[in-house]
Amino acid sequence: MNPLKYISQPRVRRFSSRLALFCTALIMSQTALAEDLKERMAAALSGFAGQPISIESARPSPAPGIAEVQIEDGPLIYATDDGAYFFLNGDLHQTTATSAVNLTEERRAVARKEQLASVSVDEMLVFSPQGEPRDYIAVFTDVTCFYCQKLHREVDELNAQGIEVRYLAFPRAGVDSEGAQKLATAWCADDQQTTLTELKAGVDLPMNECANNPIAAQYQLGQDMGVTGTPAIVTSSGQMIPGYRPASDLVTVLGLD
Repeated sequence: MNPLKYISQPRVRRFSSRLALFCTALIMSQTALAEDLKERMAAALSGFAGQPISIESARPSPAPGIAEVQIEDGPLIYATDDGAYFFLNGDLHQTTATSAVNLTEERRAVARKEQLASVSVDEMLVFSPQGEPRDYIAVFTDVTCFYCQKLHREVDELNAQGIEVRYLAFPRAGVDSEGAQKLATAWCADDQQTTLTELKAGVDLPMNECANNPIAAQYQLGQDMGVTGTPAIVTSSGQMIPGYRPASDLVTVLGLD
C-alpha cells in the first residue's frame, strides 16, 4: 500500500522537495568530507614519504568510522574518517599537518631499547671514540657479510664524529656455521677489535672458540628483535635501520650533524 496515498498532493510535493534537498545536502556534505580527507592524507603521506603523494579517492568503508583511501598508483589504505590515524603495512600511524608518526614503530623502539639494555656492554665488541661518546649505535654483524665489512671500514669515521659502535654477533648461516666460528674467534681474542677488523678484511686466522662465548645468545637476541639480515643497526633511541648506511647518513639520523 502506498503510504502517501491519503496525503494531499501539495503535501507530497513539499515532502519530496524537502527529501531531495536533504539528500542533496547529505551528498554535498559527504563529498566535502571526502575532499578534506583526501587533502589531509595527501599532505601527511607526502611529508612522511618525502615525496609528493596524491590521493585518488576517499570513501566510507564497511566499518563505521573508517574510510578507504586509495593512493594514486599505490595501495588502498584505511584511515579514520577525520584522517587523524591510518594503517600502513599493518602499522598504526598518527597524522600531523605536514607528516605522520608511526606509533607502532615507536612502541617497537621502546621494546628494542629494553632488549638491548638486557645485554651488558662488556659482552659486546666495542669501538669507542677518543673522549666521551656523543652517542652510540648497536650493530648486529657477521664477518662474512659484504656490507658489514663496508660499514666496518667507516668505524673510524663514526668514532671521529663521537659515535661509539657496539657490535653484537649475528651469524647469518646460524650458530653452527663458519661465520659463527669466526665471530667467536673475535669475541674470544685478547685483542677483540684488531681480530674482528682482520677477519672482516679477509685475513685467515686460526679459529678460537672459547667456552661461554656470547655468539648464540646474541644471535637469539637478534632473532627476537626481528633481525633478518646484516648489518642491522639499532640507534640509542631504539630505531632499527636494516642494512648498510654510510657514516654520514648515520650522523644525520642521530642528529649529530
